[in-house]
Amino acid sequence: MSHSQQLAVPATYMRGGTSKGVFFCLNDLPESAQQPGPSRDSLLLRVIGSPDPYGKQTDGMGGATSSTSKTVILSKSGHKDHDVDYLFGQVSIDKPFVDWSGNCGNLTAAVGSFAISNGLVDAKRIPKDGVCVVRIWQENISKTIIAHVPMTDGQVQETGDFELDGVTFPAAEVKVEFVEPVDGDEAMFPSGNLVDDLHVPDIGDFKVTMINAGIPTIFLDASALGYSGTELQDAINGDDIALERFETIRAYGALKMGVIKHLDEATTSQHTPKIAFVAPAAQYLTSSGKTINAQSINLSVRALSMGKLHHAMMGTAAVAIGTAAAIPGTLVNLAAGGEELQSVIFGHPSGTLKVGAQTQFENGMWKVNKVSMSRSARKLMKGEVFIPSDALLE
Repeated sequence: MSHSQQLAVPATYMRGGTSKGVFFCLNDLPESAQQPGPSRDSLLLRVIGSPDPYGKQTDGMGGATSSTSKTVILSKSGHKDHDVDYLFGQVSIDKPFVDWSGNCGNLTAAVGSFAISNGLVDAKRIPKDGVCVVRIWQENISKTIIAHVPMTDGQVQETGDFELDGVTFPAAEVKVEFVEPVDGDEAMFPSGNLVDDLHVPDIGDFKVTMINAGIPTIFLDASALGYSGTELQDAINGDDIALERFETIRAYGALKMGVIKHLDEATTSQHTPKIAFVAPAAQYLTSSGKTINAQSINLSVRALSMGKLHHAMMGTAAVAIGTAAAIPGTLVNLAAGGEELQSVIFGHPSGTLKVGAQTQFENGMWKVNKVSMSRSARKLMKGEVFIPSDALLE
């Protein structure tokens, strides 16, 4: 009996923020995978090692968490005043699908570095020393992101002393700006309300803030769920009943937000919307054992991604947090003390994160001009990733 040979595909394994993913240049993909569709999805599933009923992704590049089951496809931008087009695929661990519905804010920090190193940015725009401003078109959500990538002697500077909670080792700081994460013709608050009532059959009624900024996100009050807001992963992820409850609330919230049209669509849109719970600042121990004092943060936030409590914070959810915190009356703003805030420091399971948002109230609607935060990124490995050739659908 004959078996297929392995197919080699050029790839780079990168950390961006608190996530890791496999990065590809579009032109390096097999021809059938250079267009959206089953062939591309099949390729990426096999690269990551999904679906895996064991939940380990042992036979692939995935790390068996939502933060490490990610793929990125980059190409020279076809959009005016942009350098690179960035497409993100969140690969399900135990199911055979790739979710293309949203962005990964953490991996965004690595996009600029990859684009420079792989010739996707015009050489005239790359300084020998200083900072290279990379203009990114985020294809999943059709938004502009600006990455400020440090350069030394004509090369991307990846090492440094910038520390990011949730990442073990320091690296070079990459400042990321999410430009107009909500278009002028979009509703930042889909219902028109800063706070809504959400009825979830057999579970209860909740006050929620539903916001489109960075990524559609549903915020709840931690106390309404029976939590303090200082929980770590084991407290949530080890409780199957709690996870099922969160997923049900998320599904009904997605329906109310208009992200999905029918409840059963939530199972194939796990990446969006996100669900998070907020609480006033309180002292707690992080997952690494570090003490976070209440005086050092404005509030605590815990967020779930792909059905599990995130070990730190998704970059896109941080955009939603920063935006909601800046708008008086949202649950996020109230948890932070109800003051007008242009920036906020929030506590998450791994530590803290500062995010700034420029918002304004105009013509009866809230607008956000820019959300900014600092992340770091580092190339971990570059070469070829191998998959059995028969895993690629022609």
